[in-house]
Amino acid sequence: MGRIEFRDIYKSFGANTVLRGVDLQVDAGSVHYIIGQSGAGKSVLVKHLIGLERPDQGRVFVDGEDVTRLSERELYPLRKRCAMVFQHATLFDSMSLLDNVALPIRKHQKVDEERARELAARELERVDMEEYADRYPADFGDGMRKKVAIARALTLDPEFVIFDEPTTGLDPPSADMVDELIRDLSDDLGVTSIVISHDLRSTFRVADRIAMLYKGELRLKGTPETFRQTDDPVVRQFIEGSPDGPMEEPDG
Repeated sequence: MGRIEFRDIYKSFGANTVLRGVDLQVDAGSVHYIIGQSGAGKSVLVKHLIGLERPDQGRVFVDGEDVTRLSERELYPLRKRCAMVFQHATLFDSMSLLDNVALPIRKHQKVDEERARELAARELERVDMEEYADRYPADFGDGMRKKVAIARALTLDPEFVIFDEPTTGLDPPSADMVDELIRDLSDDLGVTSIVISHDLRSTFRVADRIAMLYKGELRLKGTPETFRQTDDPVVRQFIEGSPDGPMEEPDG
């Protein structure tokens, strides 16, 4: 369980065509990075997975079910299977780390305070933050706050986790901590992860598969080795960070 397929996805906003026939498969239990310039359509594509966007053309399948045909009510069980970790940790500063993680447990699992805190402590232990449970977000740097945000995302035991720029703005040791945690989710728990990223160091370190979007189209997909060996001049310019080459500025 946990296979995702985007088939021939087109999406426009007014006169701006963001996605142009994207086909992409994400295997269950894998870590799949989506890279590309800002404005290439990475976030728009992923939003189709849980119905935050609907394609103008094409279909999205999760474990063989066409989710593009589901109503808002029918999407709710799918959304419970999927967690999102945003670029910014979005923790509540007035609440302890434990209470931040316990909040969605109380809301969605309808358990009492004691049980919610017990389950929250388990999730903090999973990300090696249990010893700091009673401290507050302001006591920590971005990397450790991001780990708590990941613990909070895991409270519903999701099958899929979407990470939006998880290492942007982090120092290398903090980024490494987050990378290892993303990798562990797949290796130890079988979670399917989709990671939107500009961080090529993390991409090549963690990904099972990589997909690069360029001007709304899938320019290249494959293993990290596929990207290392490609002769595609646009892909090479992007992964080498060169100012010179055929790559054009994103539309809009």
